Amino acid sequence: MLRPDLDIIRNWIPDHSRVLDLGCGSGTLLESLRDTKRVHGYGLEIDQDNIAACFERGVNVIEQDIDEGLGNIQNKRFDYVVMTQALQAVHRPDLVLSEMLRVGREAIVTFPNFGHWKVRGYLFFKGRMPVSPTLPHQWYNTPNIHLCTVNDFEAHCRQQGYRILQSMVVDRDHRVGPLTRLMPNLFGEIALFRVTR
Repeated sequence: MLRPDLDIIRNWIPDHSRVLDLGCGSGTLLESLRDTKRVHGYGLEIDQDNIAACFERGVNVIEQDIDEGLGNIQNKRFDYVVMTQALQAVHRPDLVLSEMLRVGREAIVTFPNFGHWKVRGYLFFKGRMPVSPTLPHQWYNTPNIHLCTVNDFEAHCRQQGYRILQSMVVDRDHRVGPLTRLMPNLFGEIALFRVTR
């Protein structure tokens, strides 16, 4: 069974697409896309256990560090380039997003929204970096090095001339409610975006 955010992404990708999944983990998204939508996909991953899990699933995987770029992949090789819950963990998210849109027609990214009211309240009342189910690490051991808000991401897309084709901001249970629709930057915990140049 797919994680709820991966299931949302799976529904955004049409049948027979070519998909590159950056930081693909154990390959569950690519396996589901292959089996339900006849998608031809590749994953990039650096964790050896995840690479082994991809092989067990029959998922095409390449050992590669996203922070070193995607220079070995030709322009527009893929229809969709996906990166889930990793944009905030790369050294240069702006360059990674640009590379995603170079090698793919569209990019799909998900990230925790640092503008959520609980994060703001945690900082305001405790004066410390927040720890929550969507941000579960302490400041000193977090893989998240470039946290952003929904508004930050949308502003970056405008500045770079990227078009946001689809977006969804959800709570930690991946539900969309009236408050996340009305004020996504304040009430959404996880953001999902589909963008193109």
